[in-house]
Amino acid sequence: MTLLRHRPWPGALRLQHPRIALDMGSARTRAWIAGRGLILDVPTVTFPGAGAVRPIQRGTIIDVPGTARMLQRLLAHRLPRLARPLIVVAAPVLDGLAYRSQARAAVQALRPRSVLTIPSARAIAHAAGADLSRPLIVIDIGAHLTEVTLLVDGAVHDARRTALGTDDTRDQTAGPTRIGEALADMTASMLRQDRTSLTADALALGPLLAGGGALHPDITHRLADRLHVPLRPVPAPHTAAVRGAALLLKAVHTHPTTAHTHPSDPPR
Repeated sequence: MTLLRHRPWPGALRLQHPRIALDMGSARTRAWIAGRGLILDVPTVTFPGAGAVRPIQRGTIIDVPGTARMLQRLLAHRLPRLARPLIVVAAPVLDGLAYRSQARAAVQALRPRSVLTIPSARAIAHAAGADLSRPLIVIDIGAHLTEVTLLVDGAVHDARRTALGTDDTRDQTAGPTRIGEALADMTASMLRQDRTSLTADALALGPLLAGGGALHPDITHRLADRLHVPLRPVPAPHTAAVRGAALLLKAVHTHPTTAHTHPSDPPR
């Protein structure tokens, strides 16, 4: 008698290997699951309540076990019991290896099959549907961290950062001014140090604006006044990084066997 071997249904494979995009900021954590969309947009805290502790501060994971517990609390019950997810994490550009290695350690709480990290600036560019064959400046204004990144052929060519964000705008006069001035100064520094026309070409095209700060007219108006170039806010800018990371999921093989890291790092 011949025994017939049944192949697993594709749906079952997707069930056991869900795809998750993560954007873990110092203020909020966002998660996207393929086929379900944005399922989380919550404060980045180890546990909710009056005694909540923030394990990520100014774009740095200061408490890896706490971050792991947070991910376990937020996501484990949303996954099939035996699931081995593929996880893509949008990471700050100027983090060195620290954020990436710490993020990979934290997401082990979800028993991933594979972990990929992508620079947040590149994720934002994907979410915006930008033409990556042209030099592109991405300005990401978060709650506690702001980065300016020059992408060339989709790779990080140069970047600057400042430990300022929308949570520093409580003083409605000085706060937005500080952020706008810092952004203008960082962009000017990139322009001065570029011996090519790449930064100038990207500025002429117009920087992409993302992060919650892109929704603050008092910040964007000051920046436009200083740069004298068109600014291009990304639709739903506060979720652009996680949406861009989710788009990358579509390009990854269904059964990856190795972990990947940033395709490139900015020159130091």
